[in-house]
Amino acid sequence: MTRSSKTQQKSSPPLRSNPYYPVFLDLNGKQCVIIGGGKVAERKCSSLIKTGAEITLISPSVTKHLENCCKRGLIRHIRREYKNGDIKSAFLIIVATDSAEVNRKVYGDAKRLNRLINVVDNPPLCTFIVPSLIRRGDLTIAISTGGASPAVAKAIRKELELLYGTEIAVYLSRLRKIRLKTLKEIPDKRERERFLKKLVDTSGFLRHKKPEP
Repeated sequence: MTRSSKTQQKSSPPLRSNPYYPVFLDLNGKQCVIIGGGKVAERKCSSLIKTGAEITLISPSVTKHLENCCKRGLIRHIRREYKNGDIKSAFLIIVATDSAEVNRKVYGDAKRLNRLINVVDNPPLCTFIVPSLIRRGDLTIAISTGGASPAVAKAIRKELELLYGTEIAVYLSRLRKIRLKTLKEIPDKRERERFLKKLVDTSGFLRHKKPEP
């Protein structure tokens, strides 16, 4: 264990006892700040770009991929270390640095400003954690162990990836079109719900997705 990690553990708040509240956030147009410019920050940034968030990256140096994202206008890069006021207008903050001091500093500032913050791989310094994800078109499955074991969450994700392949995306795309059509053609809500439920029940698609014993 490194000296910095020992210091971070000693100074970190105690582990939470209450469960997290699962939620999907609409970040379109929201100000999001990422502190750090390495590979981890790169992965987090790539995920945020897809949401339509307004992303500011703060780091003295960044990866080539992040530099390219900046040139394409996908993110804004401030080429320096974090300082007071950088997250004043942020809706959400992600910290991906290897500095325990910086991590604690940003976490403290975010708490005082009542902002959403995630310090990567450090649940005690987070007001939210990011689950392990499976994306198949309109389908998103989020798996979390509440920070107890990311390895278990990853293992479960791999099992579900085998269960739900790319065909589920095609299936959901068709259902979306049918649902939009029924919203216009079947005005009664209960009747519409019965029709859509029967459609799913009789399609046989989900029944064939049951794992083998």
